[in-house]
Amino acid sequence: MPHPAVARRSRLAAFTALQPRVSANDPLAISAIKTWPLREPASGRRYTVVRLETVSRMRGYGECRVAPPREVEAVRRAIIGQPASAAEILWQRMGDAPNLRAAINMAQLDLFAQAAKAPLYQVLGGPTRNKARALAPLDGAAALERAQNAGFRAFATPAPAHEFRNAGKSYVSAVATLMNRLRNAAGDGNDFVLDAAAALTPGDAQSLAAELESFHMLWFDEPCPLSNLGAIRKIASENVTPLGFGRRIPAPGGFQDLLREDAVDILRPDLATHGITAIRRIAALAEVYYIAVAPYHDGGPIATAAALHLAASIPNFFIQQVPFPADPRDREMRQQIAAVEAVKDGFLDLPNQPGLGIQVKESVLDKYQEAA
Repeated sequence: MPHPAVARRSRLAAFTALQPRVSANDPLAISAIKTWPLREPASGRRYTVVRLETVSRMRGYGECRVAPPREVEAVRRAIIGQPASAAEILWQRMGDAPNLRAAINMAQLDLFAQAAKAPLYQVLGGPTRNKARALAPLDGAAALERAQNAGFRAFATPAPAHEFRNAGKSYVSAVATLMNRLRNAAGDGNDFVLDAAAALTPGDAQSLAAELESFHMLWFDEPCPLSNLGAIRKIASENVTPLGFGRRIPAPGGFQDLLREDAVDILRPDLATHGITAIRRIAALAEVYYIAVAPYHDGGPIATAAALHLAASIPNFFIQQVPFPADPRDREMRQQIAAVEAVKDGFLDLPNQPGLGIQVKESVLDKYQEAA
């Protein structure tokens, strides 16, 4: 049995061996970072596009939420001169830039897959499928027909607002009326998710989950806050309506708690928080428990491209939420940035070009860049 100090030195030596070693001639060494903070003209949805450039002039793109300038500087110090191939190791170096980490992760993987001359999902070991099912969030009465005409066959609708906590039977009846109306309008062959945005009490969530059983929902999303896992486990064990949680969980440990408590049916890690690498780890955890993964996504089209490669590389992928703005100006902006969000018969095709497989038009990014 080795002395503890010797064992510790051995572990440190092994860790050091994994650190990126950059040659001056490494074509994947990162040489520059540029960001574009964007805002959609009608919805006001905001996201930041990030471009990494290598010494060999390759360019990789990623996306995240709003990124403070101090985080951009912290990332620049952490990754300039490092190889894009070290995505998993460099993820750990960006603790001072939690808003930017996901975008950097996407851009690094984009560069690495471009260098391999293969779609990213091939580099990640896929594909596990040749297309990804799409979920459209609804944002108004006319949104269902509009989304159906765009090719969607699965929809997430927000739960009605409630006037007070513990609203009881009247609230359950209002939700049932809403779901009946949507079901009748959509017709056969369409599925729904009810999104409560963690706004209900466990009691109302329990009553509503029981009422939703007859609607055969894909799942009931964020029915209540995650502050009481015991109450959530009770809802899950006493109803057959699947429960989805995760878009507000900042670290993988929170997903482990849900899985261990048998309190979730669909995991919803946020793409803008966790990026591709961390969600693959979360999906691997979920697979042990036979739990599916439906990443949450409320950003722009570059993140949609990243989501498709993620979907193709994990076996327990379920469905991908894709923002579908009501205003045609927003949809035109997204199409101009990267044409990747075309839905046909409820599915998105996988990109088949190297890297993320998209052609990003930087002139469009400049056009829509939000003023500082």
